[in-house]
Amino acid sequence: MDSGQDRDAAKGGKTGKVRLSQFCRPTGIFGGLSGKLLILTIGFILLAEVLIFVPSVANMRLRWLEDRLNTAAAAAIVIDGLQPAELPRALQKETLMATGTRAIVLRKDGTSRLLATAEMPASVDDMYDLSDVSQLTAIKDALDTLLFGGNRIIRVFGPVGGDAGTGIEVVLKDTRLRNAMLAYSGSVFFVSILISLFTATLIFFAINRMMIRPIRRLTDSMQAYSDDPEDPGRVLVPDTGRDELAVAGRHLASMQSQLQKTLKQQKNLAALGLAVSKINHDMRNILSAAQLMSDRLVDVDDPMVKRFAPKLLRTIDRAVGYTTEVLSYGQTSESAPRRRKIHLVELISEVRDILAIDPESGIEFVEQVSQELEVDADSEQLFRVIHNLCRNAHQALLAFSDITSDSMKRITVSAHRIGSVVSITVDDTGPGMPQKARENLFTAFRGSARSGGTGLGLAIARELVLAHGGTIALVEKPAAGTQFRIEIPDRPVSLDDYRSRSLQES
Repeated sequence: MDSGQDRDAAKGGKTGKVRLSQFCRPTGIFGGLSGKLLILTIGFILLAEVLIFVPSVANMRLRWLEDRLNTAAAAAIVIDGLQPAELPRALQKETLMATGTRAIVLRKDGTSRLLATAEMPASVDDMYDLSDVSQLTAIKDALDTLLFGGNRIIRVFGPVGGDAGTGIEVVLKDTRLRNAMLAYSGSVFFVSILISLFTATLIFFAINRMMIRPIRRLTDSMQAYSDDPEDPGRVLVPDTGRDELAVAGRHLASMQSQLQKTLKQQKNLAALGLAVSKINHDMRNILSAAQLMSDRLVDVDDPMVKRFAPKLLRTIDRAVGYTTEVLSYGQTSESAPRRRKIHLVELISEVRDILAIDPESGIEFVEQVSQELEVDADSEQLFRVIHNLCRNAHQALLAFSDITSDSMKRITVSAHRIGSVVSITVDDTGPGMPQKARENLFTAFRGSARSGGTGLGLAIARELVLAHGGTIALVEKPAAGTQFRIEIPDRPVSLDDYRSRSLQES
């Protein structure tokens, strides 16, 4: 049976490791963060280059057209100086070829003069005035030339120098313009690719060194730790930097160390639970035998025996009941309370008798409970709660040696009813609750108020009180000592029970 469980546990542990490790599979360069960062960097740089390229190619187009106008203007000034003689036809062709135009028109003093012309087209496709061109218009015209130009006749005009009264106008085909723009675009694209690759490479190596390597180190540590969480050598050794990754590494190392301690504690608790279950089995058999032998004390005709025999029997009965429920906390399932109306003063008297406080210890047990006060609760479970609190107070007072007056060593149990709620207070004049115990109050194995304690008693007491729909809390006191307050509400009465009770009373 045990070997089968071990095989199942080993199989489960192996499966768990596979599931943890599958999230840390190594990826290729372009599948990891560094590769994605490289691709994004190249993309963003190319996008930035596009945003720079569009106005740049528009300015290049304007400069190209302005150069043609300036060249034509220089020729026009020379030709205009030959008036009234007309430029020979052959010289006109050479001038047009030199300027790359089909016609040159000089505007001066409100008149236009055709200085040179070749085969004049019947119409032009577009006209451009370079005297006043906005950036958006220049970009639109440049994109139009790149996408749709190459075989269109365009007319371009603009001023000559700074003289607004003199202008030059040329007619030309935009094939050479488009070819020049394409060559310029190719150069810009090639340079952009080089800049993008160079910048992305620098960013890649810089980010890979500053971020990707530390992140990969963290993920490798997580994977190695998940394979064997109990190995102290798997705990990450954090860097001493101040950046976010170094801080994350220190937090991860702290978490891994804390988890190792928790796993070790859980392992010890599991072993302890197995041992307790075996001890509980044997102890229950021993107590059952003691219970059978104690039953015979009732027949002994001795006043002292007759006085203490019932209490001894009740004590053994409770011990037998505790052994059957001792593992209920580990199973997170306390039995449901069997509630009834009980006189609280009798229950507290039993607690006092079980404590058996030695008169020589100087500890006084004070009961401040009315004889008529009843509480709607499970007597055994409420006994366990109050007995646990009183026993803790008794042990604290026994270990407390700073009190000079024995009369100050006192355990006080008081109770009163407020409407449908019974409030029970357990107060002592001991050293008070340590700060560590306050921080882990009602937490099993961590909330003990004394050295060597487990803190399980308070955790069980809280569960029992909550099962009654009540509350238990530590009350802050101005003086030394510890005070717990328990509030147990009555069960709500159903309408049918209320009607039947009313009929019986009438």
